[in-house]
Amino acid sequence: MLEFLDLRDYPALRESKVEQAIINNLQTFLLELGKGFAFVARQQRLTLDGDHFYIDLVFYHAVLKCYVLLDLNIRKLTHEDLGQLQLYVNYYDQHRRTPGDNPTLGLILCTDKNDAVVKYTLGPGRKNIFASRYKLHLPSEAELRAELRRELKQLRAHP
Repeated sequence: MLEFLDLRDYPALRESKVEQAIINNLQTFLLELGKGFAFVARQQRLTLDGDHFYIDLVFYHAVLKCYVLLDLNIRKLTHEDLGQLQLYVNYYDQHRRTPGDNPTLGLILCTDKNDAVVKYTLGPGRKNIFASRYKLHLPSEAELRAELRRELKQLRAHP
C-alpha cells in the first residue's frame, strides 16, 4: 500500500512522480518493505554495448544478503516488463554480486498484472522475479471482499 505517498490516482500519473514520491518518503517506504533494506541507487544506468538502461531503484537486503532491484510501473504488467527486469537481475548477478551474496531479486510494482503472463514469461524455474500490485489508496470494503473471494477461489483451485 503506497497511500503514504499522498498521490492522487489520475490518468496522467507518471512513473517518475511515483519514484520521486518514494524517494521523498524513503524511510517510510523502507519500513513498508520490511526489515533489512538499505537504499543503494535511483535510476542506476547500465550500459550494454552502447545501449543504456535504467533501474528505477536498487536496494541491498542485509538479512537476505542480496541486491533487490525495484521496477515501478503505472500500468498493467507486460511480458516486456518482466524481460527487462530479468535483464537487470542477470546483469547484477554477473557483474555486481560479490562472494557471499545470494542471487539478486527483482520486484516489479504495478497497478495490475495477469498471473498467466507472469507464469509463462518467467517459466517454472525462476524464483527471483516477483510482481506485485500496488494501490495509492486503501481499497473500499467491496473491493476488499471481492479480492478475498478471488484469493479464496485460487487457493481452493490449487490446494
